[in-house]
Amino acid sequence: MSNTKNTSDSQDSQQSSRKPHTSQKSQSSQEPRRPKPMEVLREARTQLAELTGMQAESVSSFEQTDEGWALEVEVLELERVPDTMSLMASYQVELDAEGQLTGYRRVRRYERGRADARGSR
Repeated sequence: MSNTKNTSDSQDSQQSSRKPHTSQKSQSSQEPRRPKPMEVLREARTQLAELTGMQAESVSSFEQTDEGWALEVEVLELERVPDTMSLMASYQVELDAEGQLTGYRRVRRYERGRADARGSR
């Protein structure tokens, strides 16, 4: 009975040692997995909040580029009473193909209750 157990244990360990080797080979030969759009949106909002200390309220623009992703994110910069007087800002956010934030900049600042005079946004 102990021989059967040892043989079965040895077969299990051989099989388990083969599995990681096979998966490592297939992972290294493939390109990194490109994240799904919703994953990119969530990650961009999280990373921007960590860097700026401000919560993203919405994403007003989102597109895939040759280098990765480009977003425009609306952020509450200064809360005021009434809420329509709060200061909002639009940030242009760039991410690489894997969804890691590579840069951001504020492109405009406005009061929440005001319509955009430029009309294009």
